[in-house]
Amino acid sequence: MSPYDIPFNRPAIVGDEMRYMADAVERGRISGDGDYSQRCHALLRQELGAVKVLLTTNCTHALDMTGLLLDLQPGDEVILPSFTFVSTANAYALRGARPVFADIRPDTLNLDETRLEGLVTPRTRAVVPVHYAGVGCEMDSILAVARRHGLEVVEDNAHGLFGTYRGRLLGSFGAMSTLSFHETKNFTCGEGGALVINDPRFAERAEIVREKGTNRAKFFRGEVDRYTWVDLGSSFLPSDLLAAYLLAQLEKREEVQARRLAQWGRYRDELAEWAAEHGVRLPVVPSHCVHPAHIFYLLFPGLDARQAFIGHLKARRILAVSHYVPLHLSEHGRKLGGVQSCPVTEDVADRLVRLPIYYDLSTDDQMRIIDAVRSFDAG
Repeated sequence: MSPYDIPFNRPAIVGDEMRYMADAVERGRISGDGDYSQRCHALLRQELGAVKVLLTTNCTHALDMTGLLLDLQPGDEVILPSFTFVSTANAYALRGARPVFADIRPDTLNLDETRLEGLVTPRTRAVVPVHYAGVGCEMDSILAVARRHGLEVVEDNAHGLFGTYRGRLLGSFGAMSTLSFHETKNFTCGEGGALVINDPRFAERAEIVREKGTNRAKFFRGEVDRYTWVDLGSSFLPSDLLAAYLLAQLEKREEVQARRLAQWGRYRDELAEWAAEHGVRLPVVPSHCVHPAHIFYLLFPGLDARQAFIGHLKARRILAVSHYVPLHLSEHGRKLGGVQSCPVTEDVADRLVRLPIYYDLSTDDQMRIIDAVRSFDAG
């Protein structure tokens, strides 16, 4: 039995998930790229305006595919924030490239675009902005640097599906972007992801890489008589059962987003006065960004206050959690990228707490969380 009455996250059934999964079984095709996979591809491609969208087993594998598609070689460098999940770095380190860890902005916690150009060397091949909490990175500046130096841009958009930057959807700026459908995300199938292709240069090869390096997709479309091994690749296709579950979630996207945005706004409104009194900072969303309410976090004055707060909520059977450990200080990060200066990342990582936010979090339970937060003295 869980020690928490209110978990950090709870996956929910929001529509036709079970009916679609049963239908997939009845159709007799539950391996990858069945009818429900194709319907997810079409929905996401239309919504995002992408050249191609391909479901993957998870966001990690979508990122791995970008490493393959960029043809990275040992000695190449890829710039990415230190404040991100390890998958963002693994994707390129697995190809022999060196992750170059960038510091983040103190407001949005996104890659600090003002420091980006100083990290570029003749070996730099790509930059990977991560839209933290679904708040858009400063893509105009990032793209300008990339153009000046001939770099590819890959957006890690695990947090930001349906968020926008200056009126344009996150994930539509780079040559490629990646999505996550992990159970903690706004839309989920337990484990899942997607690779979004915006640059046609990568479209055909992405199909091949995803299908174990074969031209199997062309075979199923009747474009070749038989398929064979034509490139490097691996098996990145999720089961059509998972795609069926995901499609039902995506079809309810407006309802899901409305609920989460209402919860996010309630936290902001109800905690603003308490936060100001206790030196706690709430999330910053620039006026030119629209976020999808993926994360609501608090930034405490220091590590001790953060840890005490987590314990304070735990005593009230509410689970709140911290987030990333800086990659540049991790054991393997030190080996790959060396010890670099990312002072904002180190400071934020010690002070950040995420509050529960999920589809079926009731107003009563959220007010219970808010009351518990307001009863904490941050010192």
